[in-house]
Amino acid sequence: MIVAAVLLLLAVAVLLRSNAPPEAARLLPESDGIVYINLRPIRALLRLQPSPHNPEYQEFINATGIDWERDLDQAAISLHRMSNPNGPNGPVAYSMVLVGKLTGKRLNTWLAAHAAWRESYAGRTIYNIPSQGRTVRVAQIGYDMLAISNTPTPEQIHSIIDRHNTAAWPFSEPTLLRRYYHEVPLLSLAWGIGQIGLPFAQDGELKLLGFSLPVAGGSTILASVAPTLKIRELLRPHSSLRLKVEEIASSSAIAASQAASLATLVTLVQSAATLPAGNPLDSGLKELLKSAAVTQQRDRVIMTATLPVSFLSGLAQSQKSLLAPAPSQGAEAPQSQPGRLPPPGQKR
Repeated sequence: MIVAAVLLLLAVAVLLRSNAPPEAARLLPESDGIVYINLRPIRALLRLQPSPHNPEYQEFINATGIDWERDLDQAAISLHRMSNPNGPNGPVAYSMVLVGKLTGKRLNTWLAAHAAWRESYAGRTIYNIPSQGRTVRVAQIGYDMLAISNTPTPEQIHSIIDRHNTAAWPFSEPTLLRRYYHEVPLLSLAWGIGQIGLPFAQDGELKLLGFSLPVAGGSTILASVAPTLKIRELLRPHSSLRLKVEEIASSSAIAASQAASLATLVTLVQSAATLPAGNPLDSGLKELLKSAAVTQQRDRVIMTATLPVSFLSGLAQSQKSLLAPAPSQGAEAPQSQPGRLPPPGQKR
């Protein structure tokens, strides 16, 4: 009987964990919004070629053996609204848990050399690195996990470490995940929950690609990018993904009004879009705009669109070309500046 009870408890624990959010997201502190990206399948989809690094970023790779572009597999990011949008953090501060081949003695050595001071908390070393008027706190919390936070106080990174120490419990997760994660579509490669429009909100308005959207900047939004489940698309793997964005309005009436306004805006953008089809980025954007549709379900405003993989590939390549260093003309390479941690995905 004891053996049977133990096996039953283990089965229940496995079931709960299998239906739980990714561990990296469960470790995040309480926040206004959460964004999660599973980069391993995205890299396989995009098939990007390595790009040149600028001297400072290459110096970081040489010192630590870590290349974010190659070694980062998952990123879970918390968005924290700042009471003073004009402070060092701007309107939003970030806490994140990164998963991949990111840890080791070489990184510890680099962090120790760049940290202004260190803190020991719950058996972990937190490296405090000054950066542009704020402090970036970094801690290795597992053999493949890195915690980073630039919030004004250490409370958030302490919370990540505490959650990691109790990670075996499936209910150890932020409130946003408990409320909304069950609505994230199956197999989503990337998703966001909460006030994920914060980085794009200005003066209470949500702006994207130069357009003011009929959505309040502090609205609760559920967004996801997932493989399409249409049979005809399944026969063409890696051709497109499904983008879905939901806004939770305060009432059905408000949702109806916002859905009508957003549908009008989408129609205007579709009619005004005269993009050439000469490259994958323009062709993909044209398909994205053409497929966009807006509907309303009770207090939800829902926008769906087809997201071509060619568009994502073209967008990634264009960003990489912007970040690539300019050709050298004999000038000395800039020296690495202590206290500045090259962020994931950005070559500096």
